[in-house]
Amino acid sequence: MYKKIRDLREDKDLTQQELATMLHLTQATYSRYETGDLDIPTGVLIQLSKFYKVSIDYLLGQTENPKPYDKRRRE
Repeated sequence: MYKKIRDLREDKDLTQQELATMLHLTQATYSRYETGDLDIPTGVLIQLSKFYKVSIDYLLGQTENPKPYDKRRRE
């Protein structure tokens, strides 16, 4: 998971400070998320998935498909 959030940030040419500011965090806290020294809270995962337009499962390493789920249910 931690490599994915770093790779996504780098793909957008963002610094840790820029992303931390967007998430209302310190750069040190965000850095600890990327290194795995600190678990990422659910709220931050949701913000990251919306920002990057990927599913939380992708961020967590549960799938290699980054596409977010369709919110409309098919029954």
